[in-house]
Amino acid sequence: MPDTAVDAYERLLLTVARGGKPFDMPPLPSRGGLLVVQSMLLGEIDSPGEGSSGGLGVLLAGLGDALARTRGIDAVITLVMKDARDLPEEPTLLRGRGAGHWTLSLPSDPHDGAALGAGGPGRSALSWWTSTLVGGLGRHPDLVHVRYADDGSLAIAEAARALGARLIFTATPDPHRRISERHAGRTITGRAETEELRHDLHRVFTADMLIARADEVIGIPGRGGTAELIRYFPQLALARGGQGPSAPPEGITAYLPADDEALRQKRLLEGLFASGLPSAIDPAARALPLLLTVGRLHPLKQQHILVRAWIESGLHLRSTLVVVGGSARSEGRGPAEHDVREAIADLIAAHPQSAARLAMVPAMPNSEIRCLERALAHSGITGRALYVCPSSKEEFGIAVLEAMDAGLPVAATDRGGIPHYVQDMVNGVLLDTSSPRTLAEGLERLLASEPEMIDAMARRARATVRARYSIDVAAAGFASIYTGQPDPTAAAHSSS
Repeated sequence: MPDTAVDAYERLLLTVARGGKPFDMPPLPSRGGLLVVQSMLLGEIDSPGEGSSGGLGVLLAGLGDALARTRGIDAVITLVMKDARDLPEEPTLLRGRGAGHWTLSLPSDPHDGAALGAGGPGRSALSWWTSTLVGGLGRHPDLVHVRYADDGSLAIAEAARALGARLIFTATPDPHRRISERHAGRTITGRAETEELRHDLHRVFTADMLIARADEVIGIPGRGGTAELIRYFPQLALARGGQGPSAPPEGITAYLPADDEALRQKRLLEGLFASGLPSAIDPAARALPLLLTVGRLHPLKQQHILVRAWIESGLHLRSTLVVVGGSARSEGRGPAEHDVREAIADLIAAHPQSAARLAMVPAMPNSEIRCLERALAHSGITGRALYVCPSSKEEFGIAVLEAMDAGLPVAATDRGGIPHYVQDMVNGVLLDTSSPRTLAEGLERLLASEPEMIDAMARRARATVRARYSIDVAAAGFASIYTGQPDPTAAAHSSS
């Protein structure tokens, strides 16, 4: 067969068609345990806060490492997407992350204009690449775990069935909750609203399909356990002999200070007041309380609502605000990020005096974020620093846990999973983020608290994370589901 490939993607296709291996696979550990595959198809696993990358990538990077060292698990493969236009001449699809943990890149077809969304050829191609590449590992997976209700997860589910692997699906109340709240009693009048409803209905369809196909469905713990999940998926009430679906807690990796930790902290702190930022804080405002929020720039994360609340309540006269997230390059910004940036720019233009107290910082590696949070919590170089999560909802909130672990007092949305571990005015403040007014009222409540009370909340927050939400505790919980063995940490969870 002549080599007629015109790019790296076609070369990969030819390699597979000729029966060749598109990557070198080191021998997988074989200790009688499971080979686990987990998918992370949104954004880049090592670029949280940029594009569509977020807490899921941080979670799965650490969880994969921890699972690989957990009893009953031999190895973990994390599936990620790779834009074929970014493939080098000799692409390395398989990369080792740690002992027993690899990422496997699934290439997208640059010649296929169909996006994953309506079950078109994009989904079929992703399913084929998954079954082909995972099937070439030298050992078929025992289970595949998907965590998002979209066509990408459906494609992975189809591949899991072809490979004979068990399918685990993490279900959340969205998109059903979104449908009931956003469209109830609403008259659809325009094309944009029609497309929005169609998209939401399609995600409801994919969630229902994934639940029907999954060998086991698990939830994310919320204020009422999994009660809200069962409300939208009543069939799950029968799981585990009528107990409902399990909901193992997620967790964060322990922070390891660098050898030059003090210098790194100083550099990151000084950077908040550097004129080289798109916007920076006036050094004269260093002594004011500082509000920090971290995450990808997206309407659901509501950074623009936070800025509006901060300005309209007058908080900008008494505090500074640091927003970390988004791409440093304009060409790397999608429509969602563009909308948030535009909304913030309009607010600043209407209130120019606030510009000197707002810093917009591009996304940073997770290790830098956690270093900055520790610097803010303990430096004394700035005024009291507080972490804010203004999202419309968070299913769990990895970034909130990291801020709590760093010693920052936190104020976070009361929607989703955060109330499972944040108790209002005990180890943090729960915010009503449904409007700028209610968001500002919650922030005022925290800022008006006595310093001793804020210190006590921050200490309790750190203790909560370290007792219950380490990545090793999370790995033990997931491994118990994967292997069917009791969770050795379950008693500790129930007593904490």
